[in-house]
Amino acid sequence: MNETLQAKWARLQGPVLVLGASGFVGANLFRHLLRARKDVVGTSSKGGAWRLEGLPKEAVVATDLLVAENLKGLLEGVRPRTVFDCTAYGAYSFETDHSLIYRTNLAFTAELLERLGALGVAAYVHAGSSSEYGDLAAGPDEDAPRSPNSHYAVSKAAAADLIGYHGRKRGLPCVNLRLYSIYGPWEDSSRLIPALVREALQGRWPPLADPEVSRDFLYVDDACEAFADAALALKPELWGRSYNIGTGVRTRLRDLAATARAVFELKSEPVFETMPQRAWDVEQWYARPARARAELGWSHRMGLEAGLRATADWQRGLEDPEAYRRSSKRLGLDEVHSVSAVVACYKDELAIPVMHQRLKAVFKRLGVAHEIIFVNDASPDASEEAIRAISASDRGVLGITHSRNFGSQSAFRSGMRAATKNAVVLLDGDLQDPPELIEPFVEKWKQGFEVVYGVRIKREASFLMRFAYKLFYRVFDRFSYIPIPRDAGDFSLMDKKVVKALLAFPERDLFVRGLRAFAGFRQAGVDYVRPERVFGRSTNNLWRNIGWAKKGILSFSNTPLEMLSVGGVVLMGFSLLLGLFQVLYRLLYPGATPPGVTTTLLLIIFFGSVNLLAAGVLGEYIAKILEEVKRRPHYIRRHLVKDGEIRDAGEDS
Repeated sequence: MNETLQAKWARLQGPVLVLGASGFVGANLFRHLLRARKDVVGTSSKGGAWRLEGLPKEAVVATDLLVAENLKGLLEGVRPRTVFDCTAYGAYSFETDHSLIYRTNLAFTAELLERLGALGVAAYVHAGSSSEYGDLAAGPDEDAPRSPNSHYAVSKAAAADLIGYHGRKRGLPCVNLRLYSIYGPWEDSSRLIPALVREALQGRWPPLADPEVSRDFLYVDDACEAFADAALALKPELWGRSYNIGTGVRTRLRDLAATARAVFELKSEPVFETMPQRAWDVEQWYARPARARAELGWSHRMGLEAGLRATADWQRGLEDPEAYRRSSKRLGLDEVHSVSAVVACYKDELAIPVMHQRLKAVFKRLGVAHEIIFVNDASPDASEEAIRAISASDRGVLGITHSRNFGSQSAFRSGMRAATKNAVVLLDGDLQDPPELIEPFVEKWKQGFEVVYGVRIKREASFLMRFAYKLFYRVFDRFSYIPIPRDAGDFSLMDKKVVKALLAFPERDLFVRGLRAFAGFRQAGVDYVRPERVFGRSTNNLWRNIGWAKKGILSFSNTPLEMLSVGGVVLMGFSLLLGLFQVLYRLLYPGATPPGVTTTLLLIIFFGSVNLLAAGVLGEYIAKILEEVKRRPHYIRRHLVKDGEIRDAGEDS
C-alpha cells in the first residue's frame, strides 16, 4: 500500500465505521482500513458476503440497516467518530424495486444523518454517484443544474441535497463524493472492466457497446483515497458540499479497447455491438474534479493502463476464478421464482422462531427472493412478541395481527392479500407443514405447475385419527362436484395468478383447499409425512374436525340435498306400497285387526327423524346463505408488525 495513504488512514479519528462494507467500494475501503488500524467496523446486509471472506469476523456486523432499531444499536455499540457510507441500491439495471431505492438511498440517509448529528461524529463521507447529474453527465461541475433521469438518480440527488442541508444548516461535518466509473478488485464480475480483463486473460474480447460510448474510469484505490482526503480535510466551510471524484479524462470504449490490446497483447479485433445509447453516452462524459483537488487535496494516481494491469493481477491471484464469476449480482437471487411464505399462527409462540429459521435455510438453498408473512390470528400467547422480535432483525418479515380469531382460512386470505412475490406458500405455524417441502414445491413450479400441494401419505397421529382423516377425504371426494385431491390440506404453493383468482372469490365461509381445486390451473402433488405438533397441544379436537368436514362438504357438495331428494322419493314409494298392502290386506281379511301399534310408533319415529335430518341439512345450507348475504369482512386487522415496529393496519378486509 502507498505509504502516504497508509498514513492518512492512521490519522482518521476512530473508531471508523464503514456502512455497506460488502459492496464494491465499501469492501475496498474496509480492507484498506483494516490493514492500517484495528478500530474499524464494517457492515453487511447479510452474513457470508463474498467480498468479506477472510476478514476478521469480529470486525464485521451482519445487520439490516433499514431496520431503525438495528441502526440505533449499531451506532450505540460502535460510537464511531468517522463514518464512510457506501450503502446503495438501484445502481444496477436489474435492481428495479423503486420503493427500496428510495428507502435505501434517501430515507435511510435521512435517519442516519439525524442520529450522527446527535452522536457528534467528526466526519461523515457519503458515496454519491455521477448519476445525480442524469442527462447532464457530460462533464458538469458540482454547481451545475441536475436533471435526474431514473429513480436511482433522483434518490442520490435528493440525498446530496439532504447532506448539504445537514452540513450547512445543522452543523454536521459531512460531504458527498460523486463517484464516476470506479473499477478494480472486488467489482461485480459482470461489469465492463472485470469482464474485459477476464476475457482478455483468455485471449478473447467480450462484447462491447458502441465504440464512441465514453466513461471516466477511476481505479478503486484512488476512490478510496478520496474518502480519506475528504474526512481529513473537513472544515466548517466545506460541510455539506459535493465533489466530483474522477480522472477528468474522457475514455471512449474504442480507446479502452486499444489500451486493453496493448496491456494484454491481444491480436484479434474487439467486438463492438451497436445498441441504442443515451445522448450523453456519445458526447463528453467525464468528471471535473477541480474542486476536489483545490479543497480536498485529492487527485487520482492510477492511469487506465496501470489500473487494468492491477485488476488483471488481482484476478490472476484468485484461488477460484469461477466462484468470482458466479458471485455476480446478476447471478444472485432468483427474482422470477420469488416466494411469499404465509404462516397462519395461533398459540405458536415457541414454534415461530423455529419456523423462521427453517424457512430462511430453505430459501437460502433455493437462492430465491422471498418474504415471510406471519399472520397472528389473535393468539392469546406471546406470538406477536415473537414475530416482532424476528422482524426487528429481518426486513423480509411482515407480521399481521387480527382483531380477534377469524380462523386459519381467513388468516391465509389476509396473508395472501399482503403477499408481493410471484408465488405464495401456505403453512400452519405449528410446524406440522415441513418448510423443507418448499424445495420440491418450487421445482414443480419451475416445471410449469401453477399449484403444488402436499399429499399426506402418513400422519404421526393415533390410529383412530388417521382412519377418520382418510375416511373424510374419501367421502369428501365422492360427494364433491369437483375433483379434490385426497389427503391434501392447505399446505401448498400457488402461482400469483392462482392467488389472484382465489382473492377474487367473494364467499365468506372459506375452504381454501376446495377453492384451490375449483380454480383449476395445472396442479401436482408432493408426498410427505405429516409430523405431530412440535410445541404445545393441537387446537383441533373432534368437534372442530367435524366442523371442518361440514365446511368442506357444504361448500363443495350438493350431495346431502340430493340424498334428501332421493330419500324422499324412495320413502314416498315405500309409503305407497305400504298403503296398497294395507288396502289389500283389509279387502282379503276384513275381520282381522293388525297389531299396528309397534309399526305405527316405528314409522312415526322414522319419518320424524328423517324430517329433522332434512330440516337440519336445509338449515346448514340456509345458515351458509345467511352468512354470505351479510357480507361481513373475512377478517379485521388490528395492526401490522414491520421492522420491529407496530404500524397501522391499512387495508383490513
